[in-house]
Amino acid sequence: MSYQQIRLPENGKLIGVKNGKLDVPDNPILGFVEGDGIGPDIMRASLRVWDAAVAQAYQGRRKVHWCELFMGEKAAGLYEGDFFPGETLDAIRQLTVAIKGPLTTPVGGGFRSLNVSLRQEMDLYACVRPVRYHDGVPSPLRRPEEIDVVIFRENTEDVYAGIEYESGSDANRKLADFLRNEMGARFFEDAGLGVKPISPAGSKRLIRKAIQYAIDHNRKSVTLVHKGNIMKYTEGAFRNWGYELAREEFGDILVLEDDLWNLHDGVMPQGKILIKDRIADIMFQLLQLRPAEFDVIATMNLNGDYLSDALAAEVGGVGIAPGANIADSVAVFEATHGTAPKYANQNKVNPSSLMFSGVMMLEYIGWNRAAELINRAFVEVMKQRTVTYDFARLMDGSTTLSTSDFADALIARIHA
Repeated sequence: MSYQQIRLPENGKLIGVKNGKLDVPDNPILGFVEGDGIGPDIMRASLRVWDAAVAQAYQGRRKVHWCELFMGEKAAGLYEGDFFPGETLDAIRQLTVAIKGPLTTPVGGGFRSLNVSLRQEMDLYACVRPVRYHDGVPSPLRRPEEIDVVIFRENTEDVYAGIEYESGSDANRKLADFLRNEMGARFFEDAGLGVKPISPAGSKRLIRKAIQYAIDHNRKSVTLVHKGNIMKYTEGAFRNWGYELAREEFGDILVLEDDLWNLHDGVMPQGKILIKDRIADIMFQLLQLRPAEFDVIATMNLNGDYLSDALAAEVGGVGIAPGANIADSVAVFEATHGTAPKYANQNKVNPSSLMFSGVMMLEYIGWNRAAELINRAFVEVMKQRTVTYDFARLMDGSTTLSTSDFADALIARIHA
């Protein structure tokens, strides 16, 4: 496949997919999108850390060949104003695995979210956000070490599907008339209208991936989070379809919470995984008061957005929170925070959200030794209190490092 701006490295090989599983060569080509705002700063730092970990872990037997892809402001400069070039989507499909920095999204107008567009165009239906505590990181909780949760957020449906009709528009008036006159709905005049689609297919594939993750990673429970007591035919249906799937496809490994007490006297059978559900609003409280009770969470788009950011705040904030958007095989890892344009090109911000997303990427391709080197190096650097400004202001006796110096500190520990 030929591209206008993208150049595939000559010495790298494409990742393949065989029988639904990745076939990763020792010299894979991985894509990266630099991102907007602080994106270039944190991407430069993170690339150095990932390469150092791979080199140390495999002593030259493995190497990533990086291929730059373009979205956002940099893409607009290369593709005559196009922030979302089609050849970047084609390249991601060809490469299978990529990572991106934060991308600009205007509030209330302008072009649509590039992040949402990417997820929908590529059908990256599972947003995966692992949240766990790293020793030495400032936290508002007394026992942050109890947090080790992986959130699976449905990525393509719910109110983020983009089915919205602006107040005063012809389309809005048509829909409003139909809802009032045909369906008997009541709402204020001139209300902006949005549609919240939640389907059996979209819900089940997301919940299936969450359950399979729990099985593959020896997790103890899967919790379906919803507001089904109010939104019975969307979020309530998500819950019901989840239990239906659990019974039909994973009945030999899952124990429903009701059955735990009715059939097992509250004692989990050996080798089984508990599946349960919780109402979304109480879940925010439970994740602060009793986080150890939760392991893998499956939820819808908006709930997952709120929950993942709130939970990240308990272990250091979105500045160190990783994330990925995954289809059946194709995966795009990403920094989970915004572009922070006021800090652009200042070599100041914490690169850890993007860096840990790259750790997830290394784990996704099976390079766990390199991933673990970065995890251990991060803890050692935290113990030394040599941190970027966001942590320095929360830690007494700390030394403030620039973005690049923080990468240097990590690399030094990787080689130690």
